Amino acid sequence: MANNLSWSWNRDARALFRSLDEHLWTSCRYDPLKMLALVPPDRLVQCMSDQDFMTQYDAVMRWHQAERSSDVTWFARSYPALRDRTIAYFCAEFGFYHSVPIYSGGLGVLAGDHCKTASDLGVPIVGVGIFYRGGYFDQRIRQDGWQEETHVQVDPQQMPLEPVDGPDGEPYLTRVPMLGRDVYVRAWRLVAGRVGVYLLDTDLERNHPDDRALLSKLYSGGAEMRLRQEWLLGVGGVRVLRALGIKPSAWHANEGHAAFMFVERVRELVETGRSYDQAVSEVRESSTFTTHTPVAAGHDYFGTDMVAACAGPMWEQMGIDRDTFMRIGENPAGVPNTFHMTVAAIRMSRRVNAVSRSHEAVTRHMWAPLWPKRRESELPISHVTNGVHVATWMANQVIMLLDRHLGDDWGTRADDPVLWERILDLDDTDLWRVHQRLKYSLFGVLRDEAREAFARRERDATQLVGSGVLLDPAALTIGFARRFATYKRAGLIFHDVERLLKILTNSAQPVQIIFSGKAHPADDPAKQLLQEVYQTTRDARFEGRIAFVEDYDMNFAHLLVQGVDLWLNLPRVPLEASGTSGMKAALNGVPQLSTLDGWWAEGFNGQNGWAIKTPAPEDAGPEADGVAAEQLYQLLERNVVPTYYDRDLRSISARWVLVMKHAMRAAGLRFTARRMLLEYATKFYVPSILGESSPDAPPTA
Repeated sequence: MANNLSWSWNRDARALFRSLDEHLWTSCRYDPLKMLALVPPDRLVQCMSDQDFMTQYDAVMRWHQAERSSDVTWFARSYPALRDRTIAYFCAEFGFYHSVPIYSGGLGVLAGDHCKTASDLGVPIVGVGIFYRGGYFDQRIRQDGWQEETHVQVDPQQMPLEPVDGPDGEPYLTRVPMLGRDVYVRAWRLVAGRVGVYLLDTDLERNHPDDRALLSKLYSGGAEMRLRQEWLLGVGGVRVLRALGIKPSAWHANEGHAAFMFVERVRELVETGRSYDQAVSEVRESSTFTTHTPVAAGHDYFGTDMVAACAGPMWEQMGIDRDTFMRIGENPAGVPNTFHMTVAAIRMSRRVNAVSRSHEAVTRHMWAPLWPKRRESELPISHVTNGVHVATWMANQVIMLLDRHLGDDWGTRADDPVLWERILDLDDTDLWRVHQRLKYSLFGVLRDEAREAFARRERDATQLVGSGVLLDPAALTIGFARRFATYKRAGLIFHDVERLLKILTNSAQPVQIIFSGKAHPADDPAKQLLQEVYQTTRDARFEGRIAFVEDYDMNFAHLLVQGVDLWLNLPRVPLEASGTSGMKAALNGVPQLSTLDGWWAEGFNGQNGWAIKTPAPEDAGPEADGVAAEQLYQLLERNVVPTYYDRDLRSISARWVLVMKHAMRAAGLRFTARRMLLEYATKFYVPSILGESSPDAPPTA
């Protein structure tokens, strides 16, 4: 059970592990493999004779067995003739659970939610990614607020991974030519319900010493390291699937990091006798590509000489010359003599999508130079707005509340709009009490972790205030947690410090803020922004009303999206492609205050939160941040804070609770991963499997 991550989104399974030893479960940070290695054997013997425990165990095991079957799923019922087909899903990172630290942020967590929902629906996905033995990085904030990074090697034996041997018993499955020598690639299999994910690894004695650590760290090591990782992900990933006898009928590249997957498939087809043009056409017909960001730093490109050194002479096996190969990734509006991974993926995919309605328009504009004779409105780029996995991100207490109100089978009726309308009929007192319990849980964890860090001498007394120990559970609490990047504008709320002081330190209506997040190790401007935010936590004028929680991960994300009162999101328009943290908060009745970008541009309805209006193009200059900050302060002063503190005789703000209900209703109705997967399956995967051509094609390579 512990080796299949489906336990992580089954509340009965989690409760079962907790009942073994609640203290040990907490101290192991909710990692069942760690706990099972430490729980005393006599406790297990005792549980075997406990009838209540065994009844619960049997029920979970029946669910676990059913979760591995594909006979009764949505996909099996809807497409019975396609049940034996496979969809390959390539992504550079997967965020399933905090105990498997092979993700950095939103892209990986989205990929994890994608696979979990594929398991729920029976969509026959097989994932391909990388096993980063050094993970992303652990964050430590110095006393001066500067972020430091450390990498801790993870032990695959202590993770829910199983090694996959080659057909001849060798520890590797394939080899990939690179830089004039073969790199041997092994794989580890991670199982999440019905979905298996193969994680590539080059840490083998057979490899050259320089190649053993190629896949050890996520998004680090400079351009050459990134290129080699992406070459191994794309080319090696296809070859690993072939070695395992897996023959996908549809292929999905989740972001441009996996673009070399298309190149390897073209090479395969040319090897079987197709011409290069025929091979490209075949690959495109079965391929989907999803782009996740308009930010330039999120799109990798490499010098053609660097690519040639890494990939050569792959083009000879594809029946083309070097120049034709490089044109696959040639960006007509980009840096000359470079191979652009997003461009290559667009050229090699029949179906290209953005991740929100507003991002579709931005993506069309970005890549219009690839179709020089077409109007932007006619470009073959669509969108599937991201969604989040309800069973992962909705708190147990919220789920139990909905069980009582909607019936304990409400999850099976999640596609019914009427179901989500009934959220508005929830009892105000019941919803408020659940939220308060979640809020107190969050504050309890903040205090416990601060105390433990102080005891371990990881923080001194001057840093404790900034850890959140002085925060008041009765005060309106704002959460701001995400990857620290300058366009996300974590510092916008400090635009006018004196005005913010008045908002936070109002004794009658106090407000407080919890920040968390990591800056990319190579992004010094983001680190400087993080440092500035952190330093405010030690400013006595704020009376301990600002906290920064270091080493943000999925575990703390759960606590935060469930326990704060308001979610704050301030990206500079139009740079937020989607954003999913606000969706997770909304599922727990936490409204959002955000600029109208990404999902919020289509999700905000005037009742489920608050929105900062987008400045007109003529006003979007250097003063735009000041204009946005002014709107933010006004919304807090005139709307958010007064609404929260408008209490009745029950000590509840009926107006605030109504906003909470509308937040839950909108998120459950339109922004779940279930809705997202249904769109991917019906619009992209099934047509790819059936060989149905879309009416328009991206440009040929």
